[in-house]
Amino acid sequence: MTPRLEYSVIVSLDGYHSDADGGFAWAEPDEQVHAFVNERERGATTYLYGRRMYEMMSVWETDPEFTGSAPLLSEFATIWKAADKIVYSTTLETVVTERTRIEREFDPDAVRKVVASSDGDVAVGGPTLAVHALRAGLVDVLNVYLCPVVVGGGTPYLPPDVKLDLSLREERRFDGGVVYLRYDVRR
Repeated sequence: MTPRLEYSVIVSLDGYHSDADGGFAWAEPDEQVHAFVNERERGATTYLYGRRMYEMMSVWETDPEFTGSAPLLSEFATIWKAADKIVYSTTLETVVTERTRIEREFDPDAVRKVVASSDGDVAVGGPTLAVHALRAGLVDVLNVYLCPVVVGGGTPYLPPDVKLDLSLREERRFDGGVVYLRYDVRR
């Protein structure tokens, strides 16, 4: 199968990745959703992050107390550590995780090469970096975990100036009210 660039995001019903205070505690997945996310993430061989998302996600490798507290967390930590990570940042000096490198600018052609040479899917994490991939027409799949909450403002998960023609490929409803939607981007 041809590797794809996937943008996976947990969002509020009103379309925000984080609320006006930068919080997203409302987005913490329950066990059922977390198990599903773990299954989905097994295919990712590379993660693309901005600095803030990388710093938040690095806990999966740097905090054994956190990742050892539950089997689902430990499982995700194993998946995450096995993947390569590319961090796009002009300010980050060093990385604290293995299999990680820093790029100073987002170069769409370089990202195309990463995806084309990958043994699996490439995941772009966080709306700030995803904006660049979406505007460059690089995203092949949107994985949206829609939470039953309205936060009233914050960081939107999609930029207002990007238009996408999408095909719904999968949907799943979870007991806690989260709805998973998988869209392919039509070109």
